[in-house]
Amino acid sequence: MTAPVFVVEGGVLRTGTVTLDGSEGRHAVSVRRLRVGEEIVLTDGAGTGAYGTVAAVEGKDRLDVAVTEVRTEAEPSPRITVVQALPKGDRGELAVETMTETGVDAIVPWQAARCVTQWKGERGAKSLAKWRATAREAGKQSRRLRFPEVTDALSARQVAALLADADFAAVLHEEGSEPLATAPLPAEGRIVLVVGPEGGVSPEELATFAEAGAKPYRLGRTVLRTSTAGTAATALLLGRTGRWS
Repeated sequence: MTAPVFVVEGGVLRTGTVTLDGSEGRHAVSVRRLRVGEEIVLTDGAGTGAYGTVAAVEGKDRLDVAVTEVRTEAEPSPRITVVQALPKGDRGELAVETMTETGVDAIVPWQAARCVTQWKGERGAKSLAKWRATAREAGKQSRRLRFPEVTDALSARQVAALLADADFAAVLHEEGSEPLATAPLPAEGRIVLVVGPEGGVSPEELATFAEAGAKPYRLGRTVLRTSTAGTAATALLLGRTGRWS
């Protein structure tokens, strides 16, 4: 087993003694029951990790870490962003969790025309907070030092602006004439994929995205649910771009 990962505020990671307390300290001490001498990794979630061992445990929510090494990961390239239409129920958190574990760099919630789920007011704020918390926890679980950004929810027009600024933009669509597996990809820069809702991307949205330079591509012969398509596409691109080599 690799060492467990816990999140600390940026700017505190250094060699020497670093204290882990608060909710993360409580999880390390009372849930994971880490003991003196066990290996541990601290990260700011923005690419920096501190590696060491537990030096002391105090109470139920505090421990000191003897950090022997600090590493900083460069931002990955090409950067992969998935625009995720809002799924029903808790399948949104499932999509965020599996995409994070796979290695996506950014997730953009999208209020598509055919979405059954609506993010409005307080409910929308709570749902966004759940997505961000899920990305954080999945980042820790998958031993990432750089967690994916989860942006505010965007409209179709705002998504189109994001697509227009990408080095490669695609809409995952079962009727796409070309497979994503053979699409020409940039060696660096930004890749943006759009995953539509269960009801599909509307013709008007497809036209808007096409004007922004995003063509429709298919993944395979089967039709995936909106909560799994982004994960499958991310895995495909990580392999094709060499990020999984």
